[in-house]
Order: sequence, then C-alpha cells, then structure tokens
Amino acid sequence: MDKQRCSLCSGNLEQFFIFRDILYQRCLNCYALLMDPNFYLSPAAEKERYDQHNNDPADPGYRRFVSPLVERVKAAYGTGAAGLDYGAGSGPVISAMLKEAGYRPVLYDPFYWNEPNLLKDHYDFIVCCEVIEHFHRPFDEFKRLRSLLNPGGAIFCMTEVFSDTVDFLNWRYKNDPTHVFFYHQDSLAWIRDNLDFSSLEISGRLIVFQQ
Repeated sequence: MDKQRCSLCSGNLEQFFIFRDILYQRCLNCYALLMDPNFYLSPAAEKERYDQHNNDPADPGYRRFVSPLVERVKAAYGTGAAGLDYGAGSGPVISAMLKEAGYRPVLYDPFYWNEPNLLKDHYDFIVCCEVIEHFHRPFDEFKRLRSLLNPGGAIFCMTEVFSDTVDFLNWRYKNDPTHVFFYHQDSLAWIRDNLDFSSLEISGRLIVFQQ
C-alpha cells in the first residue's frame, strides 16, 4: 500500500497521531484512521498475538458480547441459509451459537481455518466479528466479501467505530497492535456506496451491509 493513500478509498492521508512511536494517519476523504503499514506486525507475530486471545466459546461474557450479532443474523435469515464466519479465529463463538440454533455456518480464517476453497462458494450471510479492524487491505477484503454474497445477502460486522468524540490517546481499541484500520461512519458509507450495497445499518458496534 502506498502510505500516502488510504487503503480503503485511495484518499489522501494526513498525520493524525503518534502513539508508542507508531504513526496513525487519517484519510481526508473517508475519515478512516490507518496505522502506517511500516508498523504492521509480521504474520508470525500477528499469529502469536492471536494465540494469546482467550476466546472460549463457552465463556458467558464472550457469548453476551457477540449476542447482538447472532440475534441480528437469526432475525434476518432462517436456519437453511448458507453462512460464512470470516475471520473466525481460534474460538469461533459466533458459529458455535449459530450452530446451537440450527444453522450450519462454515469457518474461514487465514491462521486457524485456512480453507481457500470456501472463498469460491456463495453465501446468504457473512459474519465478521472483531475482524475488519485487522484488514491490511480493506477495499480488497470488502470487495471479496461482496463477491461471495448470494442475491439479497448481507455482511454482519462488529467493530468499534471511530468518531471525532473519541479520545484517541486513551482509546483502548487502538492499543492492540493487530488493529490497523479504524472505520468512521463515512468510511462505512463509502463501502456501501462504492461496493454496491443497498443499505448500511450502524447500531453501536454492530454494522450490517445489505446487498
């Protein structure tokens, strides 16, 4: 990625903040915040960081945390719908909860469930729970996800949305070194408009792109 261009919309960037010697830039077009790619972790270091996550699908707190996404999927699609848990991680609680409700989602993750053939199929819904902030190339990733949807499909995401009211210095969400891209509501609207989604829903951390 050209560090002078946004990896989502290709807009111009300006220096926004330096934290622990890491440079963060802001897109002047879609208002996303980007970690300068010179500070990205290596794949091995990234995997080591993910291995430290204690994502136990049986943990009640973890299940409460993701339940808004699970309930939103259940409200939109029946158990016969084809689903993909994209970036499922080592503890795929979303899929576990959907399976308990009768759904049969498949799991993809480049580190833990690396099944590239799954990215040749099509799905009624895709879930990305605490995933999209890890995208090094968000435009390419969302373009791929959009191409995997069946007609009428949707992408359900969870992430913390950045706004001008966020105190970046004390914002814990940036402190994870694998969090490299932070979306503003304008960034999400750009995805809707430029990747041909019919609607965008933002409800706190829950984001839904509808085809």
